[in-house]
Amino acid sequence: MSTGELLSIEPLELKFPFELKKQISCSLQLSNKTDNYVAFKVKTTNPKKYCVRPNAGIVLPRSTCDVIVTMQAQKESPPDMQCKDKFLLQSVKANDGVTAKDINAEMFSKEAGHVVEECKLRVLYVSPPQPPSPVPEGSEEGSSPRGSVSDNGNVNGTDLSTATKAFVEQLEPQDKSSEARALISKLTADKNNAIQQNNKLRQELELLRRQGNKNHGGVSFMFIIFVGLLGIFLGYLMKKT
Repeated sequence: MSTGELLSIEPLELKFPFELKKQISCSLQLSNKTDNYVAFKVKTTNPKKYCVRPNAGIVLPRSTCDVIVTMQAQKESPPDMQCKDKFLLQSVKANDGVTAKDINAEMFSKEAGHVVEECKLRVLYVSPPQPPSPVPEGSEEGSSPRGSVSDNGNVNGTDLSTATKAFVEQLEPQDKSSEARALISKLTADKNNAIQQNNKLRQELELLRRQGNKNHGGVSFMFIIFVGLLGIFLGYLMKKT
């Protein structure tokens, strides 16, 4: 913070979380701790790169004013992330009752005998804030168990054993689930085969019955009973699976 006779300025550095192709803003707070009206004006060495709102104004007695500085989207990063741009904030005592519309360049002219306070501000590029991790460390699904480290730097074996056991128990349901899916697939295949065999036997039995009717008993009655019992047995196996 800079504390002058007229305005206190915070902060003294304009810190921009630099990102390519993105507009970035930061703010200044001007505090007037006097009983006078104070006029201010903001200048920069690179006016095409920055937008300052408001770039001039009046801070009423015992009040504050926020100034927003917006850096236009940049297409490339500066060398070593260093910025040479500078800002200058000028402040001067004004007559009571003045408004921002009454501000003119002559008010900040030292040649005209006005006492002008000046504060230089530099620009810094900082790394953008990283988004918080949605999953706390150590609780990620499938993460390997970790042992805790005591104050003397030794690994706590009890914690490591407990973590390992929990990790194994976490994997066991997955293994059992795989085995169950494999067993269900095998039983389904066996069931389909049994159905096919049963249908085939029924077709053969029906064919034999038709041929028996034509030949008037040419086929043994015992053979027909055997085929029927075999079909019933296969049907029982199919229901059981």
